[in-house]
Amino acid sequence: MNDTGSRPDPQHHPRSGGRALQIPFGEFVALMALLMALTALSIDIMLPALPQIGEFFALTNENDRQLVVTSYMVGLAAGQLIFGPLSDRFGRKSMLLTGLAIYVAGSLAAVTVEDFAYLFLARSVQGFGAASARVISIAVIRDLFSGWEMARVTSLVMIIFIIVPVLAPSMGQALLFLGDWSLIFNLLLAVGIGASIWSAYRLPETHPSGGQRSSVGLVTALGWIFTSRQTLGYSIATGFVFGCLMAYINSAQQIFVEVYGLGASFPLVFGAVAGVQAIAAYTNAQLVQRHGMRRVSHTALVAFCTSALLLTALSPFKPPLVVFAVLVASLFFSFGVIVPNFNAIAMQPMGAVAGTASSFIGSYMTGAGAVLGWAIGACFDGTIRPLAIGFAVLGLSALVTVLVVEGRKGLFRGE
Repeated sequence: MNDTGSRPDPQHHPRSGGRALQIPFGEFVALMALLMALTALSIDIMLPALPQIGEFFALTNENDRQLVVTSYMVGLAAGQLIFGPLSDRFGRKSMLLTGLAIYVAGSLAAVTVEDFAYLFLARSVQGFGAASARVISIAVIRDLFSGWEMARVTSLVMIIFIIVPVLAPSMGQALLFLGDWSLIFNLLLAVGIGASIWSAYRLPETHPSGGQRSSVGLVTALGWIFTSRQTLGYSIATGFVFGCLMAYINSAQQIFVEVYGLGASFPLVFGAVAGVQAIAAYTNAQLVQRHGMRRVSHTALVAFCTSALLLTALSPFKPPLVVFAVLVASLFFSFGVIVPNFNAIAMQPMGAVAGTASSFIGSYMTGAGAVLGWAIGACFDGTIRPLAIGFAVLGLSALVTVLVVEGRKGLFRGE
């Protein structure tokens, strides 16, 4: 598995039996990055606005502001269960465009709301529509590539994708200087329209049946997923790791502003820490060809747990900002290596039901992340301890899950 001398470049050679890539490889990567980044943009650009939103709607519990993030994730989790199977049955492109239209409608509704309950609903609609972009972009990549090639292409997409969480908080802060939080939703509305137009005119249909109804039923597809130890196990492990990310996103504004007193400079530090994932994505794209998905991702998971345990040990003493930021950055680096590889490993056996599989994996990951992230975020007590403990518990849970899945084969295999 370590011999790479005969491996083709995925830029020119889609997976065996896949449909030919009909647009330039660079444009394909950029479009997939935009579709995947829609959720990161929709979440991270809101973070600087949470205090203003809390004041606008007169929220008495500051932790309730986190529901602006959680409501989006709830819609995202539900939408992935719908759009994945439908894209397997009716084709990728039509379902993607339907979802983007729903996202645009949710963005438009959010601009005009005057009650927090309606904002919660509008954000849920946004997330539901964005689910199509998330799950179908993964399925499109799986239609064209598999195995280490899929992991490499996903990493290349991630390099561009990571720019969004780096810049999004600063973009949100800049919009707040120009006006109120509704400007942010106007920007999301414009991005949704732009993604719809680009996809409509440039993205080809990639489903193996060419957009015609698949002969594989939903029950059969779900049977494949739930009876695959590899798919189910790595999906569960990814959910635990994603829960760490959502816990951090929910708590970041309060930790950096209230614990460390960063104020308006919060977006810069948040972006710098998140930017480490771009380095991780590039590194992963290089390492996965030589060492295999399992060896690279298992090593990253062990490193993740080590950093989480160290942060937990330091948390009672309120470590200096630079120490906290470095440890969180190391966790983000590991996250950037773990997730694309775990996703690729989970998707590997799924073949023609890639949309349904991507739907299940994405929905579980998002749902688990939203619930676990909200639970940890709601425990915020003015210190970093709840977040640190959450990192450690979820990281170790992911490690135990992978150990169970791999069984006697053990960790760090070069494949």
